[in-house]
Amino acid sequence: MARYNPKSVEPKWQSVWADKQTFLTREDPSRPKYYVLEMFPYPSGRIHIGHVRNYAMGDVVARYKRARGFNVLHPMGWDAFGMPAENAAMQTGAHPRDWTYQNIDTMRGQLKRMGLAIDWSREFATCDPEYYVHEQRMFLEFLKLGLVERKESYVNWDPVDMTVLANEQVIDGKGWRSGAAVERRKLSQWFFKITDRADDLLSALDDLPGWPDNVRTMQKNWIGKSRGLKMSFQFDGAAPEGFDGLEVYTTRPDTLFGASFCAVAPDHPLAVQCAKGDPELQNFIKDCQSLGASEEAIEKADKKGYRLPFSVRHPFVEGETLPVFVANFILMQYGTGAIFGCPAHDQRDLDFARKYNLDVTPVVLPPDADPASFAIENEAYVGPGRLFNSDFLNGLSVEDALAAAIAKVEEMEAGSATTNYRLRDWGVSRQRYWGCPIPVIHCEACGLVPVPEKDLPVVLPDEADFSEPGNPLERHPTWKHVTCPSCGGPALRETDTFDTFVDSSWYFARFAAPTPEQSCDQAAADYWLPVDQYIGGIEHAILHLLYARYFTRNMKDAGYLSVEEPFTNLFTQGMVTHATYKGEDGAWLFPEEVDVKDGVARHIETGAPVAIGSIEKMSKSKKNVVSPEDIAEAYGADAARWFMLSDSPPERDVEWTDSGVEGAWRMMNRIWALAGAAGAVIPDMLPAEGYSDAGLALRRASHGAIAGITDDIEHFRFNKAIARLYEFVNAIKTAELTDSAADAAARGEALSALVRLIAPYAPHLAEECWTALGGAGLVCDAPWPEADAALLVQDEIVLGVQVNGKRRGEIAVPKEADAQAVEAIAMADAGVQRHIEGKTVRKVIVVPGRIVNIVVG
Repeated sequence: MARYNPKSVEPKWQSVWADKQTFLTREDPSRPKYYVLEMFPYPSGRIHIGHVRNYAMGDVVARYKRARGFNVLHPMGWDAFGMPAENAAMQTGAHPRDWTYQNIDTMRGQLKRMGLAIDWSREFATCDPEYYVHEQRMFLEFLKLGLVERKESYVNWDPVDMTVLANEQVIDGKGWRSGAAVERRKLSQWFFKITDRADDLLSALDDLPGWPDNVRTMQKNWIGKSRGLKMSFQFDGAAPEGFDGLEVYTTRPDTLFGASFCAVAPDHPLAVQCAKGDPELQNFIKDCQSLGASEEAIEKADKKGYRLPFSVRHPFVEGETLPVFVANFILMQYGTGAIFGCPAHDQRDLDFARKYNLDVTPVVLPPDADPASFAIENEAYVGPGRLFNSDFLNGLSVEDALAAAIAKVEEMEAGSATTNYRLRDWGVSRQRYWGCPIPVIHCEACGLVPVPEKDLPVVLPDEADFSEPGNPLERHPTWKHVTCPSCGGPALRETDTFDTFVDSSWYFARFAAPTPEQSCDQAAADYWLPVDQYIGGIEHAILHLLYARYFTRNMKDAGYLSVEEPFTNLFTQGMVTHATYKGEDGAWLFPEEVDVKDGVARHIETGAPVAIGSIEKMSKSKKNVVSPEDIAEAYGADAARWFMLSDSPPERDVEWTDSGVEGAWRMMNRIWALAGAAGAVIPDMLPAEGYSDAGLALRRASHGAIAGITDDIEHFRFNKAIARLYEFVNAIKTAELTDSAADAAARGEALSALVRLIAPYAPHLAEECWTALGGAGLVCDAPWPEADAALLVQDEIVLGVQVNGKRRGEIAVPKEADAQAVEAIAMADAGVQRHIEGKTVRKVIVVPGRIVNIVVG
């Protein structure tokens, strides 16, 4: 028999699938649908083996559900707008469009080589005008419905590149590419009013049992619903002009008796007003703005304040006043942009108080603590307890004190209970060329004018100048100059483009019905949506998933969809890791440039020593990536898929190793040797009787494997399913069958089941084996094997036997045998007898269903 050759086998079956349009999907109301989708990739240039793991998981599910009779949609597309293309244009001179589509061509070819069961007829890139025309149309619909607004907001501004930066692009207070100190600047931006749906987005998370608990918790924390108190501190003496009091929001009014200061954000109206005549405060505010708008950056920064020439009166303590500061750790966009500080019970407040020598008065006493000696040093106490040092709140629990403090403030008519959210409106304006143009025109006479429907899409100009920093659309000599569609006068296009999160917030709906005329045909969308299984990285647990949930609700309001939640089930896969390598010059090296023997690494070409670094997530920047094409060339795509899914649970990280894929390759050959053997055929009918004991045992192994692997795939235990396949292969190989027709049928049944069970994991090998066994049609069209419940009942069980704690054999015993019968069978076993011969048996312990322990002396 010829050795299995994936180099010829895999292209052959990929060509067959393409010619037959095997995975082309159409709506079929007579069949149950199943929509499986992996988060679509950014076309950065080439995929690495880490990508294969993600798409292989989805492919297993798609192929399995297809075999179970579902009408499966499994599409692929490209999240194609974004800054990397513009950066490439600046560095190489290539147009972002050309760079993007060249990368798409490369990556499409790589993915097709993996044998994925994808309906490529539905492919699109978000930079296709045929895609983003619908995004522009929806935006205008949302604008009519009041779901969008334009307002001023603070952003991270890079003064060199002259663009807004996302929080992730600010590193140590500097622009990630320019290295310039980032400024906090107020700009007019377009916003989706996601805060209007905050409570709905939060409460609906409890109706998503198919999502991981940690993802739902992350979204809940991001939305950040809090019940607290909005109250006004009265100024001591003359109030600043325009202010009746200082309004603060707090979630801890129970700690008011521990207050030692109040503080406002650098962009709070009080700070802005005071800065007009105070150059020193102006400089302080400018310094605060250099932190950018990131909450994380502000949280990590050294806590700084500037004392204002005002004090406010304590609401509960007669005659006590609190100083007022401008502080760099207060955010204007949260609450009212002003706080009272209780240093004993908030770490930021404590750090601030220690820096400026403010009082630290504990008011929550931990359980079992002595009120006479309890004090706060360098760590705030944020745990449970009872109030002390707090007048009418003394002795109350924190929860009861919260209610009592709010009631008191409301009685004083100084404030009221209120609900607040951490979630902010979604700013979608980006100052760059390579994005979807926002379809709005600015007219001095008419104001903001939507682009008329007949003029959509607003398409990016072919020519763009990337020789200077900033937005090329803003500098374009002609593109932005238009005639106002309302009054006919001169006007300007909006030169900001959409945040790429907008593009990825509805692409799943476009896949469901990619018609030229509509963003999605509602009948088709109603058939396919919601996505039954969504797969992607945990790094998208908050923003992408939250925005997609929000956008789906908007699409429903605008009449595009009938669903509110886009993804019924969500799975977040682990990363693929690999060792990192550095040459003598400190430059990163690709794994294929390095030879590692006995823990010593050398450069393959030069023989120079190479430093072996830590094992990290595969990253192009550190070059610790492995090309799937190289692996497919050496071992076949099936071996790569098999190893990716076999080495660890799919939610955990997996380390790529050459030995691992070599082991998978050997398994491919073992399966081929079994299924491709001459004379093995799939039986037309199974005899009712006539099986030998070995034949009956093989049938039980077959149906046990079917039941176990089916359950494993249903529950995303891909690695466990593959472990069962190893056991099943061994059972087939070692079965001592007779020459009877019944035993031959049992072997044929086992091989037929084996090939169908491996098909989601190793589809090319499965097709080749299916043909060798005489299977009808394609194995990917064959039904999933069904387990016979009668053959899952075990008449016998296998127990291990230990002698003095060491395993000395195994025995098969009737399932219902009592301890006395099990002991007799164990003592009669030849292997056990050899180890107890000449010794005195002191005790026999039978653990039912598990093991037999024999103690000898």
